[in-house]
Amino acid sequence: MDAHIKKVYVPMTETGFYILLCLKEPNHGYGIVQKVKELTNGDIVLAPGTMYGSLSKMEKDGLISFLREEEKRKIYVITDLGNEVLRIEMNRIERLYQNMREML
Repeated sequence: MDAHIKKVYVPMTETGFYILLCLKEPNHGYGIVQKVKELTNGDIVLAPGTMYGSLSKMEKDGLISFLREEEKRKIYVITDLGNEVLRIEMNRIERLYQNMREML
């Protein structure tokens, strides 16, 4: 992983985290918005501008890739690099959670 990717994506924003998490299975922007809303019980609702800007940047940086188009919707999937970044973030979140539990 190069320095640019680490600088931009580690630690991740909630938006970036949820996008990569949702792209463990192929999906399109609107599908990601709906899945994040479902996962967070409506606490996080991704705005279209944020979603599509993030997808574009993540694709350019190689974290996700365009898979195909279905009914005028671009379907994306996470790449190996995206999985590596997601794993690093999941480990970071797990460490935060464990530290919190130890302190309480």
